[in-house]
Amino acid sequence: MKNLHTGGCVCGQIRFRTEGEPRRVSLCACRWCQKLTGSALGISVYFDREKIAFTKGKRKSFRLKSDANRWIEQEFCPDCGTPLTWTLEYWQDYRGIAGGTFDAPTFWYQPERLVFARSKPAWLTLPTTIEVCQAMPQKPPQE
Repeated sequence: MKNLHTGGCVCGQIRFRTEGEPRRVSLCACRWCQKLTGSALGISVYFDREKIAFTKGKRKSFRLKSDANRWIEQEFCPDCGTPLTWTLEYWQDYRGIAGGTFDAPTFWYQPERLVFARSKPAWLTLPTTIEVCQAMPQKPPQE
């Protein structure tokens, strides 16, 4: 298989594999991503659901309403708490993988856009190649 990438949680109880290129790579500065990651941004690497395989462990899930008033289903390791994946109500055929959970070499993907830029820290500057959205776009990306 081409373009296989592996990753998992901090404690090693959950492992995954992705196949192919991501559909989209987004940075997000919404309050949910900030709280979830304990950082200024979340990094979402979206794949077709069938291109992600979990090879070890059982995940726990939690559903909440986003800043855009849509549900987000998050999966995480029940042992160490590492956030692993999320599915968005408006883009259910895809699953986002937490960008920092991929094995070395990490950050092999190129972010395409930042959503919820209205809540990013003032000190954060971005390359001009990244699309900036003040909130979540109202419709899913074109396929």
